[in-house]
Amino acid sequence: MNKKTIKDIDIKGKKVLVRCDFNVPYDENRVITDNRRIVAALPTIQYLLDNNCKVILCSHLGRPKGEVKPEFSLDIVAKELSKLLGKEVVLAKDVVGPDAKRLAENLQEGEVMLLENVRYEAGEEKNDEALSKEFASLAEIYVNDAFGTAHRAHSSTTGVAAFLPAVSGFLIEKELNFLGTALENPERPFMAILGGKKVSDKIGVIKALLEKVDVLMIGGAMAYTFFKSMGYEVGNSICELDKLDLAKELMEEAKAKGVKFMLPVDTKIGKEFDPNTESKTVKYTEIPTDWEGYDIGQETIDLYCKELQNAKTVVWNGPLGLFEFDQFAIGTNRIAEALADVDAIKIIGGGDSAAAVEKAGLAEKFTHISTGGGASLEFLEGKKLPGIEALQDK
Repeated sequence: MNKKTIKDIDIKGKKVLVRCDFNVPYDENRVITDNRRIVAALPTIQYLLDNNCKVILCSHLGRPKGEVKPEFSLDIVAKELSKLLGKEVVLAKDVVGPDAKRLAENLQEGEVMLLENVRYEAGEEKNDEALSKEFASLAEIYVNDAFGTAHRAHSSTTGVAAFLPAVSGFLIEKELNFLGTALENPERPFMAILGGKKVSDKIGVIKALLEKVDVLMIGGAMAYTFFKSMGYEVGNSICELDKLDLAKELMEEAKAKGVKFMLPVDTKIGKEFDPNTESKTVKYTEIPTDWEGYDIGQETIDLYCKELQNAKTVVWNGPLGLFEFDQFAIGTNRIAEALADVDAIKIIGGGDSAAAVEKAGLAEKFTHISTGGGASLEFLEGKKLPGIEALQDK
């Protein structure tokens, strides 16, 4: 990574503003149901504390859209952080208002505070310069450790970097190292597994990966657009009729580049969108008109698992079926289990595929699980991420 990290500058005793990604899921009782993103920020926070910094953390949570809404308060994050760090993390009553300024002013070495939800400020998502300056006024150094929002040009992710020395934390460094190495210098065979709903969401990624991978495996609902483009019936399955020509083009491009382009050979279909719906497995060429495809079938699972045994680098983004419903999570789970045992560099590109691997209890078997769904997708596409671009070069 050619960007400076907190190890590349003198931070001892300094007041440091850290943009984290604490956008965690929580239930109706406001209990955090998955604290992975908070845990991922701990190495950076701990390093700053070990260097006697005065630490000011900030993040968004949900989509309050520029308004103060109590259900999006970071109070639950402050409690969780206090528990994990073993010291009190004080939550400011505002973002850059009087309370935040007072707390920041009085912050001592080795203390941690958290600003309220940055998206309570209407200027945050507009990358408002005045707001960026307010953020900068709180500290002496800016650290971005929120990979999950690095593809957004917001005040707390890019704007503030124009007014303070700006470097990355350990999480962003780790993300860029793993994703960057996989793309630039992969051990081969290099395979990619792409799932999810729509081909349109992944066009850029498919095109970028066709330049780099040896094998590309397709799953999830987007497979049905490819089947339709080949002239087959897909029933009520999710299908982008305006992307049929594109699907054909991508398959032709793979052929021209010598990339093995694998589509499911069978599919598990259901009568209706219901966890307990009647289901059966059919060949991909034989989907009945009033059924809907929800998962890859056993034959496809066997085929993909066998192929993956040869892999040396694997990037996986997107589940291979409707994994929220147990009977259609089988494909995703079986591939995760098979991949867990493969001796290769294995990178999960955030979002639902990360959730599926976590749910299957296999997270520790993977080399790296990205914390940023959208950001890792854009990175795989080869796009520049504004939150990374804004940081100082080494």
